[in-house]
Amino acid sequence: MTIVWIYALIGVLFVSSLSLLGAFTLAIKDSLLKKILIYFVSFSAGAILGDVFIHLLPEISKAYGFTLQASFYFLIGIVASFMIEKAICWQHTGHNDDCESDHHVKRFTYMVLFGDGVHNFIDGLIIGAGFLSGIPIGIGTTLAVIFHEIPHEIGDFGVLIHGGLSRKRALLYNFISGLTAVAGTVISLILSQYLKGTHLFLLCFASANLIYVAGSNLIPELHKGSNLIKDLVQIVSFIAGILIMLPLLLLER
Repeated sequence: MTIVWIYALIGVLFVSSLSLLGAFTLAIKDSLLKKILIYFVSFSAGAILGDVFIHLLPEISKAYGFTLQASFYFLIGIVASFMIEKAICWQHTGHNDDCESDHHVKRFTYMVLFGDGVHNFIDGLIIGAGFLSGIPIGIGTTLAVIFHEIPHEIGDFGVLIHGGLSRKRALLYNFISGLTAVAGTVISLILSQYLKGTHLFLLCFASANLIYVAGSNLIPELHKGSNLIKDLVQIVSFIAGILIMLPLLLLER
């Protein structure tokens, strides 16, 4: 059992370190970064939706079937996301003001961090469960998580900066969000026999939250200050974010 813990923790720590991929932007000039940030947002929205519809939903359907219970879990995830966003609005503006008014950091940055944290936590659970099934299975599971996290983390980092965070704060907050994967793996290793009944709920909740973040927070940002060239590049970035999730299906066979 000790060797399982060692392998699992090494794997999930490597996955968590991917949250620091945004450090590559430190070499990019501020003027150039501001011009391309909106394309990070577009890419991130596509990658999030690609992850949900290409990976998470098929996994739910294959393992559990798409039942009324799953639908209720999705609704719980959407309602929870809506309530969390309302709480963020209340904290920043008070109930008499416009939620978008006069604060430097846009509210969707916190929604992205929350959604990414939930997603990373579930990735950690999956990694832990993989290593409990065997070292080779655990390594394969970790590689699959790594490859689908790379586009996620790059896109999310761009979204956080676009939302008003400095590069250093975005790196820090993204890394903290990434550490929830470690918590997920530890909990999976300790409580593996009790987690099977909650796996469907967690997958549905995470999927609903990611769809909410992409549809309610990121895509509306892409409609601001539109022009033909900008829109075309956004569309290409959005589709690229979706398509980059397709090759990962090969790792899941």
